[in-house]
Amino acid sequence: MSNRQAFIRNFAIIAHIDHGKSTLADRIMEMTNTVSERETQAQLLDDLSVEKAHGVTVKSRTVRNYYLDETGTEYQYNLIDTPGHVDFNYEVSRSLSATDGVLLLVDATKGVQAQTVANYRLAKAANLTIIPIVNKIDNLAAEVDKTIEELLDLDESFTEADILKISAKSGLGVDAVLAAIRDRIPAPQGDETANLKALVFDSKFDPYKGVIVQVRLFDGELKSSDNVLFMANNIKSQIKEMGVFSPLMTPLTTLKAGDVGFLVTGIKDARAVRVGDTITLANRPVADPLPGYEDVEPMVYAGLYPRGSEFKDLKIGIEKLGLNDAAFQFEPEQSEALGMGFRGGFLGIFHLQIIRERLQEEFGLDVLTTMPNSTYRVTVKNESEPIYVENPIQFPDYGQIVKVEEPFMLAKMTLPNEMLNDIMRLAEGRRGELVDLATIGSMLMVTYRMPISEIAYDFFNELKSASHGFATLSTEFDQYQESDLVRIDIAVDYAKVDALTFVMHRSKVDRVGTEIVGKLKDLIPRKLQSMPVQAIVEGRAIARADVPPLRKAQASGAKVSKKQQQLRRQGQKKSDIELPQAVFDAILDMNSN
Repeated sequence: MSNRQAFIRNFAIIAHIDHGKSTLADRIMEMTNTVSERETQAQLLDDLSVEKAHGVTVKSRTVRNYYLDETGTEYQYNLIDTPGHVDFNYEVSRSLSATDGVLLLVDATKGVQAQTVANYRLAKAANLTIIPIVNKIDNLAAEVDKTIEELLDLDESFTEADILKISAKSGLGVDAVLAAIRDRIPAPQGDETANLKALVFDSKFDPYKGVIVQVRLFDGELKSSDNVLFMANNIKSQIKEMGVFSPLMTPLTTLKAGDVGFLVTGIKDARAVRVGDTITLANRPVADPLPGYEDVEPMVYAGLYPRGSEFKDLKIGIEKLGLNDAAFQFEPEQSEALGMGFRGGFLGIFHLQIIRERLQEEFGLDVLTTMPNSTYRVTVKNESEPIYVENPIQFPDYGQIVKVEEPFMLAKMTLPNEMLNDIMRLAEGRRGELVDLATIGSMLMVTYRMPISEIAYDFFNELKSASHGFATLSTEFDQYQESDLVRIDIAVDYAKVDALTFVMHRSKVDRVGTEIVGKLKDLIPRKLQSMPVQAIVEGRAIARADVPPLRKAQASGAKVSKKQQQLRRQGQKKSDIELPQAVFDAILDMNSN
């Protein structure tokens, strides 16, 4: 380790949503004079409007700060901000890969919550130094002693002296946090003379500059004139510009081992650079890339279609978001009812909501969203290997199916003791199976094995409602498990609408089918003739309601042509109904109950 690296600290702040992480980042930047009083604004690192609207960080951000200690020694603090919602665990893990230690922030008014535990485990698995901090100690509702007790239960290696007590909002105790970063978080250990090895932990697309990547240099040195190699896709690029965020982009000519900065690559292909890639010099490449990064697997799939805009505009917007959000996956698809669109893969329902809002805010696109679903593993007759179904339209005919398996998650919920009965009733109503029940201080941690299809819709909201806002949730993939799932087709005027096809557990189909056709009867635009709306399962209509005609006088005399009757009998009639978003929202509501 060089003498220069001894004065560098790379760290992240991890916390449950709304525990004050972005506020602490703001105070650190103020107290290290990274931003002036005039430039200061709340949630400075949350530059997406959806982040400020929801009070949750979505994108990883980095900023270089300079800390002057009491002896006059200057330290370089590279802060990497991390997301806080349950859907964005992958963003947290990427940020942690670029750090040497973390600040574990806990709100004294809420205590240790599910995402606190999940983030703590990620940091522990990465062998990072953890500094526990209790925030909001000046709040009238703060229970500092109880929160400290919960932190001590979380990790036996914590001592009461290790735990810092602060108020990020007022700045109380933040000077002790700055000193603890210097004293407790280790300096980088990179070799500046070795071949370049740098990790891409985030990226974004600029229409003028191309792909801009954020990197952590582990070994070697990088100059602004160098040619670099992205090892995953074997892409070479001349660096157009490089530097650091402080917090605005500040150009530099050199980055060395231990530094965190950005590179402007000039690459115009939005999918060419993968987050988690290793960068090395094109003329002196390293033999092996950095370990530890994996492609994230989407948990929820939904169709995205343009509404009142061109498909090509949606394509451009989605491709740019796909670069900025590594966890968002997509591919083109065509629907008879909705035309050309995309099949998107998301980490969860909140992630889907963020993507929709970003398309609206950043690109002015109004997007129509179909009902979300998960991936199903289906074993069919005369096939040795199971098939994976991401789109309900591709779900095999019931006569061909041997068995259907769906992904199950381990849902870990922290909650007060007196709310256990209500939460267990909620989880078991969603086909949950109790796995573990543990105590953290005065709180309980309940672990259920549940199908992701039951968690995906609004289980999080239901949990908040049942616990009056006290319970929290974190999830992780467990395994595929056999389930009695069937496909429900919705037919309007005897024509199946592919965008209204979905997969559901057999125990719910009768109730949900009846509710859906009843709801759609009022939402589907009327025509001159009466139109039946049917829910069809395994070739049998389980529910029906009729959309009334637009005008009784004209509709009563309308006759169905022989050609129309023949197409109905053959089941070949194409749907020509234009569906409003309210139709898909209604199905979403039905499935969340």
